[in-house]
Amino acid sequence: MDFQEGGEEFSAEDVETVIKNTIAVVLENAMYDPAKINVWCNSIIDSCLKELQSLNRPYKYVITAVIMQRNGAGLVTSAATYWDQQKDGVCKVSWDNDTMHAIVTVYGLSVNIDNQNEID
Repeated sequence: MDFQEGGEEFSAEDVETVIKNTIAVVLENAMYDPAKINVWCNSIIDSCLKELQSLNRPYKYVITAVIMQRNGAGLVTSAATYWDQQKDGVCKVSWDNDTMHAIVTVYGLSVNIDNQNEID
C-alpha cells in the first residue's frame, strides 16, 4: 500500500463555492413543487459530488440536501462527528427564495494515511 505524507487540508471555501454554484443552477427561478423535491435533491447531490471529485483531492464525501417549503415552520438539524480534526471537515450552505429553503451539507473525510499504524 502506498502511504501519503501530508496531504491537502479540507477547503471549506472551495466546497462552499461548489455548493452555491450547484444550488444556483438547480434551483434558480424554481418555485416550491413537492413533486420535484426528490429530483432537485438528487441533482444537487450528484452535481456537487461530481464537481468535488473533479478537484482530485484525497477525500471521500458525504453529501446531504434538505429542501422544504417556506411556510414559517421551523427546522432544526444537528450532526455529530468522530473524526480527525486536522484533516476532515464540513461545509454547510443555506439557501432560500420566496417559496422554499434548502440546506446542503458536505462532509469531507480524508483518505490520506500518515503511517501504517493508523490502518489497525
